Amino acid sequence: MAAISKTMQDAFNEQIKNEVYSAHLYLAMSAWFEAKELPGFAKWMRAQYIEELTHANKMFDYVVDRDGLVTVPAIAQPPAEFASALDIYEKTLEHERHVTELINNLYRKAAAENDYESMTYLQWFLNEQVEEEKNALHIVEQLKAIGNMQGLLIMLDGHMDKRSASLSV
Repeated sequence: MAAISKTMQDAFNEQIKNEVYSAHLYLAMSAWFEAKELPGFAKWMRAQYIEELTHANKMFDYVVDRDGLVTVPAIAQPPAEFASALDIYEKTLEHERHVTELINNLYRKAAAENDYESMTYLQWFLNEQVEEEKNALHIVEQLKAIGNMQGLLIMLDGHMDKRSASLSV
């Protein structure tokens, strides 16, 4: 396998930064849910946090495996205040759609560079984004259906507690 080009190295480094920002965003959302006594939603977001760190680590390893240099830029602070659980999941869906576009752009760069290794590698992330958007949209629709019925929000919180994630680096 050929060494990664400077263009692709820089693009992957930017995406590593984006994945870490996503992790920080979801950790901030988890903290908000904890403060609102919604531990199931908090756990779901904490699992999302771990998943995003895993994505960043996968890309880190890929750049290193291609004889590239990983740089670790500063990460912007995510918001800490949200209007509601629905607001958080609408923002989550919006954010995941943004990440999908970032991954698509990374794939386009790989195609323009004739970097077939990166194009193949990025297939996993493209498929992952379909799943990420589907999950966020599903929860948005559930929260819209619940509306202001606090009892149903508490029940959904109990269901959200079933999600787990493990950090694999």
